[in-house]
Amino acid sequence: MTAPGMRNGMAGANTPSDKPHIPVLLRPLLAAVAPVSGVWLDGTFGAGGYTRGLLDAGADKVIGVDRDPLAFEMAADWVGDYGDRLVMQPGVFSRMDEYAQDLDGVVLDLGVSSMQLDLAERGFSFMKDGPLDMRMSQEGESAADLVNTATEEQLADILYHYGEERASRRIAKAIAKARAEEPITTTLRLVQIIESCLPRPKPGQSHPATRSFQGLRIAVNAEYEELYQGLMAAERALKPGGQLAVVTFHSIEDRMVKRFFQSRAGKTGRANRYAPEIGQELPQFTLKTRKAVGPDDQELQENPRSRSAKLRVAIRTDAPSGEIDARAVGMPQLGGRAK
Repeated sequence: MTAPGMRNGMAGANTPSDKPHIPVLLRPLLAAVAPVSGVWLDGTFGAGGYTRGLLDAGADKVIGVDRDPLAFEMAADWVGDYGDRLVMQPGVFSRMDEYAQDLDGVVLDLGVSSMQLDLAERGFSFMKDGPLDMRMSQEGESAADLVNTATEEQLADILYHYGEERASRRIAKAIAKARAEEPITTTLRLVQIIESCLPRPKPGQSHPATRSFQGLRIAVNAEYEELYQGLMAAERALKPGGQLAVVTFHSIEDRMVKRFFQSRAGKTGRANRYAPEIGQELPQFTLKTRKAVGPDDQELQENPRSRSAKLRVAIRTDAPSGEIDARAVGMPQLGGRAK
């Protein structure tokens, strides 16, 4: 079973898997940005698959950014192979323009990686029992804090707008009732509460907790805000001719990237009828991929987890950077009416 937004696979036990981490859409990404040269920034370093791919393809240097300290700990065995061509930068990709300027390329592979799901104590996986945590940076408010302190209405909004869970109100009501008896502190207890609200899935359907865990993870880590700010940071950090490649795993992320690229490429339109019209005279990007690129048959056979992944690539122009309204790129806004 694969959670939306998951970059790599799940593994068993309470240690990272010994199985190789397969970077999704690496082949089409490298083909789309070829020839690879100069200085690149991998804003979601994770298990290092994209960074290694870029370095092996000809990048002079790659700056690997990740907010999870575990990412750099796991890479300790191989980073020395690349010498000073690889720079490790703890932090968030929304601040990438503070880490580097005049970049030849930026890669963002969104979602949660298998090394996080592999560890039950990180609390990301609904398939493993562990503390209800979900913090990528291992700092700040945890999923348990959110589940036990947010109002029922706030929880319903998070599950509906961030997790696209249609039964959000029912689940939020069950959570509020359960936590009144005893605080919810483990993943398994939350899974049991969610399962009690939904019918048993049919063969081939996702686990009942998939969307709820996605919504909570996104809220805990402010992932949509991070993506929104990160796209603008990439615009500021790239040199003219520099390339921005983004791999998404679910519809909301892809919509935000698509609308951002459209708006910055001078296309007009609205994310919805209430959002402001987007588009400008001097485009900051030109579109390199007119449509999203998905996995081919070979990749689907090698890595079934890639089935929901989409790649979009754009090239930076010499127009001045700017800002765009979050609503214009379709970023979910909490406070709407949950179902």
